[in-house]
Amino acid sequence: MGAGCALFDYDNDGDLDLYLVQGCDLKPTPDTRRWRDRLYRNDLGSPNQAPRFTDVTEVSGITGFGYGMGVATGDFNNDGHVDLYVTNLGSNQLLRNNGNGTFTDVTGSSGTDDPRWSTSATFFDYDRDGWLDLFVANYVDFSIDRKRECFAASSARDYCGPDAYDPISDRLFHNLRDGTFEDVTRTSGIDSVSAAGLGVVAADLNGDGWTDLYVANDGDPNHLWINQHGSGVFVDEALLAGVALNSVGQAEAGMGVDAADFDGDGDDDLFVTNLERESSTFYVNLGRGLFEDRTIPLGLHAATLPYTSFGTRFFDYDNDGWLDLLLVNGAVRIIDEQARSGEARPLRMPSQLFRNTGRASFEDVTAQAGVAVSQPDILRGAAFGDIDNDGDTDVVVTSNGGRARLLLNQIGNRGHWLGLRLLERVSGRDSLQARVEVIEQGGRIQWRRCHTDGSYCSAGDPRVLVGLGEVNQPPTVRVQWPDGTTEEWPSLAVDRYWTLRYGEGRVVEATVKTVR
Repeated sequence: MGAGCALFDYDNDGDLDLYLVQGCDLKPTPDTRRWRDRLYRNDLGSPNQAPRFTDVTEVSGITGFGYGMGVATGDFNNDGHVDLYVTNLGSNQLLRNNGNGTFTDVTGSSGTDDPRWSTSATFFDYDRDGWLDLFVANYVDFSIDRKRECFAASSARDYCGPDAYDPISDRLFHNLRDGTFEDVTRTSGIDSVSAAGLGVVAADLNGDGWTDLYVANDGDPNHLWINQHGSGVFVDEALLAGVALNSVGQAEAGMGVDAADFDGDGDDDLFVTNLERESSTFYVNLGRGLFEDRTIPLGLHAATLPYTSFGTRFFDYDNDGWLDLLLVNGAVRIIDEQARSGEARPLRMPSQLFRNTGRASFEDVTAQAGVAVSQPDILRGAAFGDIDNDGDTDVVVTSNGGRARLLLNQIGNRGHWLGLRLLERVSGRDSLQARVEVIEQGGRIQWRRCHTDGSYCSAGDPRVLVGLGEVNQPPTVRVQWPDGTTEEWPSLAVDRYWTLRYGEGRVVEATVKTVR
């Protein structure tokens, strides 16, 4: 399968550190336990300098050495320090950030373990009580003692697909605000269906002001869990909304996912990466919880059809004010041509970068992006964030059985930009799911949201980075906080980061699009 990674500021020094999830043997031995998860501290001196990382795994107390899959970031205990939830094939881990450079495994005492095969996870506040809850996507019922043998069309031994095993239900944990969680999977309705979940993103997808969940499933219909106004109940409306299947009514091999407003109409659209010969799928939000598969007219069907894609995200790589797409690729089925040439792992594919033209279409600019993107590899996870604090989005990608790579953006900081860190009033934690409206003096509006989830088994920078292109006049920023309060900050200078804290702006009437 392959694992993910996270970019997050664990030491609160203003730059992004790196967590790499590793895949140890299914039955670890003293020799293989050295392949445990790694934490790297970013020792960035000043913006525009090349980042330098120091391995601080030993001193941090990070002990994960299982068959790692994914990682979610969020301050679950509201102490102002970002914590980690690490998923595995086997027991997961909740790692509490102690605020002194170390972490403590509180999985048992917090009640958040899941001993099955977990993949992506996300922290989000589904009942708007100010405390982050936790959703965990699960894959299939697999055991090393019951493994099966599968074969490619050439009769060579190959990886098994998810249909070789029974799917399992996801999990939802409610934060009890005392360092513990309650498993509310059954009462919430999340356990009403089982599927091979791989990607998850939390966002208000029907515009009612409450955070929903979208899960990309591998070979099963995707799930759209609509939050029933914080009651603790979720209803799967994916089929009704048009996001369970593709345009021809087929379930696809969902891997990664992201949600963002690509067309500037104020609501979040959905993008799902899939298996080769399926194409990735783009669902445009039509408003009021309805979507349409527009992969073909957007120019993404034929371009993504030959590839298996995992990590992905909407991000404005060139800071022109329109959200682009990166897809990190790598096969899961043997590529015969590579196998015939004698490659030990014949699964390499180039990744892809698509530029949003601003005219309801995307163009493939992979060739112009350089070998960092086009080099064939077996990539899986992708974490996005401004690693060198120069005002554009960089990417860390993980390879299945290979080295992680850091892709430094050399284009985006040529345009103007605005960076925002959104913090809760009391706890000082990142205000995940806060909605942002950036209003340029010329009248154009860009909508964004604060989040770390999406992609595949990975977590990214919670800061909101908005490209402004040639516009250098200070825009007005409106923030709709998760509880519905909207505040405004006028005339924020561009080409720098701002910290906006709940309660310090001017309260205004909400203009972020919602349907009450």
